[in-house]
Parts: sequence; C-alpha cells; structure tokens
Amino acid sequence: MPLTFKGDKPKNKKRKRHDDAAPLDVSNKFDTSSTIAESPAVKPSHKAIDIPAEEDDSWTSPDNPSDLAGPTILVLSTAPHAALATDAAGSIFPSRLENIIDDNPSTAEPHDVRQVWIANRVAGTDTLSFKGHHGKYLSCSREGSVSALKEAVGPEEQWTVGVAESGEGYTAKNVHGTYLGVEENDENDGRAVERLKVRGDFEELGRRCEARLRMQARFKPRIKVQKEEKAREKISRRQLEEAVGRTLEDEEVRILKKARKQGDYHEVLLDIKVKGKSDKFA
Repeated sequence: MPLTFKGDKPKNKKRKRHDDAAPLDVSNKFDTSSTIAESPAVKPSHKAIDIPAEEDDSWTSPDNPSDLAGPTILVLSTAPHAALATDAAGSIFPSRLENIIDDNPSTAEPHDVRQVWIANRVAGTDTLSFKGHHGKYLSCSREGSVSALKEAVGPEEQWTVGVAESGEGYTAKNVHGTYLGVEENDENDGRAVERLKVRGDFEELGRRCEARLRMQARFKPRIKVQKEEKAREKISRRQLEEAVGRTLEDEEVRILKKARKQGDYHEVLLDIKVKGKSDKFA
C-alpha cells in the first residue's frame, strides 16, 4: 500500500524524485510516544499512535546531538548522498535519497520508510538508540558488523552521537569504541551507492564516518517549546471575561493578552479583578 507524508511538499519543488515515487507517512509506521528515554535491555512497545494532522511534519536539522528525538534520517557521506537504511531482514545499507535539493544533505527528506529511524535517549546514559521501521534496533557487533535484528536495547544498540571534526556533521560511536561509517566513493566511482558497505569498525574519524542528521521538526526541543509558548498566548476575549467575572474593556483585554506572553498573567488578572470591584463600589 503506498505510504504518504501528511502535508507532503508540492511536486513543483525542485527536488530530485521519480514521478512515481511514493512519499511515506512516518506516523503510521512508528511508535513515537516514547522519544524521551528508553531503558536498556527492555523490549519497547511497537504500538502505533495517531499524530494530530495539525502537528508539524516538516524536517529540520538538529542544532546539537541532544536535540535528537523521534523520526530521524542519517545522511551518509556518499556521492551522491544516501541515507542509512534497513530492510525487513535487518540488513543495513545506503539508500540513495530522492527527496533532496541539489544533493545538499541539509535539505534531505526520506522517500522510503526504510530510511527512517526513531531516535531515543537511553535512560541513565548519554547514548541514543535507533529503531528501524520493523521495530528492531541499529546494532554493532565486536567485529564491526552492523545490523538491525534486536528487539530490545542492550549495550551494542547504544550509540554516542558527537559533532564531527569538520563541524558539518555528526559521528556515531558504538560501545566497542569504534565508529559507524561507509566505504568512500566519488562521482566517478562505478559502484552504485547501494552496494557500498556500511561498517561499525572504523577506528579513525574521517569523511566516511560523518553523517548529516535530519529529524522531524515537531520533536526538536526548541520548536516544541515555541509551540507551547504560542499555545499559552492564545486566549479569547470570552475566556478572559469568564476569568475576570465581568465584561472587559478593549484595553483590559490587550493588557491581559500581553501579560500571558510576558508570564505575569495571574498577577495582572488579580489586579483587574480588584479594580473591577473598586469601580463597582465607587
């Protein structure tokens, strides 16, 4: 069944995609209800949740590793750019990105559910886990073999995400002290991107170990805070009059709405209530 993103970008955008490529709906494939912290070695629930249509489903880049939560794609340093992907069998491979402008990784969005991972903070640690579309976690063995076969988070499913030396991307270090990376290629390389091998045994950092990260905007902490602040600012005249207990003048409404933005709403509300009583008995 074709998968679609809610609020998918219009096709007149300058994106490199096939005409018959079907975008996907991440919310139908993942449980994003527990994107704050996950306990190690505990099998999580895979029950899907309904995300309100009004939620922001656009993609953005994290400002730092601590921003990561929810649907995420790891854009590998290949030419052209590809995303880290997994199939139903748990194999890990680069999947060429189609929703990308001029091969700029900061514009990348997934077109295939296999490219999307759910990032979760592992409780009590500074590490992250990455859950694939099939409910299994990105893992690295001692030998450096990467897969997505485990349904629970253990030491080998935990990743320490850091800022790359170039400052333009991120690195992912596993419990064995080595890094996730992909074989290097260039535009003149005859190999298809999908045939490049992803490994977790790189000991030295370099371009092949750098990845750009993209996440759904609604999970970014700063954006979530801004939305909560905007929600607090929204209040109708009728709600204000119910709170005060009388009909308000236009200036009083303006003052109360301003107070909600500034954070001293309850103090101002009390002042207006007292003023109303004083005027009544004057």
